[in-house]
Amino acid sequence: QVQLVESGGGLVHAGGSLRRSCAGSGSIFSIDVMVWYRQTPGKQRELVAVINSGGSTNYADSVKGRFTISRDNAKNTVYLQMNSLKPEDKAVYYCSVIAGTANYWGQGTQVTVSS
Repeated sequence: QVQLVESGGGLVHAGGSLRRSCAGSGSIFSIDVMVWYRQTPGKQRELVAVINSGGSTNYADSVKGRFTISRDNAKNTVYLQMNSLKPEDKAVYYCSVIAGTANYWGQGTQVTVSS
């Protein structure tokens, strides 16, 4: 059984920082792509950042220059460093991992940014 366990969410003031992590356990082999999404009520899930097996990254325009995605392949873990947080970054953040034909999801964690 594969599980993705997220940590690092919470409440922060505008301008502050949070670091999210998402650790995979179980029989995960050859992780290809690791992704962070976010979702707010009434809106579609939005891709925030993605990193592939070679370390190439891509970001939503709304977070470029503020968020950084990274990964530790030995630990099957993906990170999201969020700096200069804004109230509009408030959302439930989910991690997702693609390994071969399988797609796994974390449980989602609320990030709240107070103005």
